[in-house]
Amino acid sequence: MNHLKKYYPHYRILLKLGIPIIIGQLGVIILGFADTLMIGHHSTTELAAASFVNNLFSLVILFGTGFSYGLTPIVGEMYGRREDAGIGMMLKNSLAANMIIAVALTLAMWVVYVNVDMMGQPVELLPYIRPYFLVILSSVVFVMLFNAFKQFADGITDTSTPMWILIGGNVLNIIGNYLLIYGKFGLPALGLLGAGISTLVSRILMFAVFVLIFFSSSRYEVYRKGFSAGRLGREHIWRLNKNGLPVALQMGMESAAFSLSTVMVGWLGSVQLAAHQVMITISTLAFMTFYGVGAAIAIRVSNAKGQNDMANVKMSAYAGYHLILALCVVMSSVFFFTRSFIGGFFVSDNAEVVQMVSVLIIPLLLYQLGDGTQITFANSLRGISDMKPMALIAFISYFVISLPAGYLFGFVLDMGIMGIWLAFPVGLTTAGILFWCRFEYKLRRMGAARSAA
Repeated sequence: MNHLKKYYPHYRILLKLGIPIIIGQLGVIILGFADTLMIGHHSTTELAAASFVNNLFSLVILFGTGFSYGLTPIVGEMYGRREDAGIGMMLKNSLAANMIIAVALTLAMWVVYVNVDMMGQPVELLPYIRPYFLVILSSVVFVMLFNAFKQFADGITDTSTPMWILIGGNVLNIIGNYLLIYGKFGLPALGLLGAGISTLVSRILMFAVFVLIFFSSSRYEVYRKGFSAGRLGREHIWRLNKNGLPVALQMGMESAAFSLSTVMVGWLGSVQLAAHQVMITISTLAFMTFYGVGAAIAIRVSNAKGQNDMANVKMSAYAGYHLILALCVVMSSVFFFTRSFIGGFFVSDNAEVVQMVSVLIIPLLLYQLGDGTQITFANSLRGISDMKPMALIAFISYFVISLPAGYLFGFVLDMGIMGIWLAFPVGLTTAGILFWCRFEYKLRRMGAARSAA
């Protein structure tokens, strides 16, 4: 306890920054729960189609989110040095960079859409997959532009504004789901397509609201001056790309381990795919909660680095790790004690899916520690702007280890969907250990450089 006392001030600051992020992320989770529940109660076939599309787009969204994270350490360091005009200029450049990436991702997913019938999914799902895919594809640009504003706000420690916008957008999305999936108040019952339209509208409005707040709020006035006067520059775009692309690749490859596993699960059948979607929704509860604290770690670490305070860089990272470990215990307990009935919340007409979910909770419990560790130290590396190795670590952990292990366990050893899920603890734990080793190495290097100076 005496050892932990020195971390208490860091716990308070991290929680102050992280709780609004966690609440915003919980809004995303509740939306995922609501989507899965409403679609699952409408049709198990549509739930399976949603699983396929949503898991493909989670790769895109996480890649784009990871790219936008390149702005946070830049803004965080500038905020630590009180360079307000520079922050506004970097936001303008981030919007331009995010727009370019959004267009590229949209084009890439259009190619996937054109070839979706060649991906081995059950034929009965394709009439539901195609229209839902197109609507979600239309929303990618708005997600990326919203992310630019969110990372700017997080970097200046204003984590509350994005929280309220996310909550409002997600409430609107859930209401839209209810109206358009089931056809309430005279609206057509569109099923899965209605859920997609509701998502698109809410994402457009969230971006529009953030734009309105930025250009009207007195809090942002000092940054608007830099935004208006600042110029788009190749060197600034390059700096954002240098920071953002490794994080995007790291998060994208992590998501790919799940998204490409979804394709493998689809080879097993619609029941397995529906159970997989329920499990992804449940697992997101822990991931998003951990990532709220992880984002706070990146903000605090970048602020300390901007002030050249290496002691607080380390203290902030490990204080965040303590909080995430505590969350691991809480979330694992919830999953364990609800394992026998949690699937029934999402699927009311298929006992086989419910039973499969109760069994898949075991590998979910096994990877919580690895997931918490990799989130902590990936964000610590992001805070000190050491992003380049992150993509290599992710490639080794997810593409060299996790995906081949999933195929080996699932198909070669004939363990089915359980085998595919048992590969996740292996990949995530490997990533966590490697990110931690890299962070410790960089701390020693930075400390040595400071002593030499």
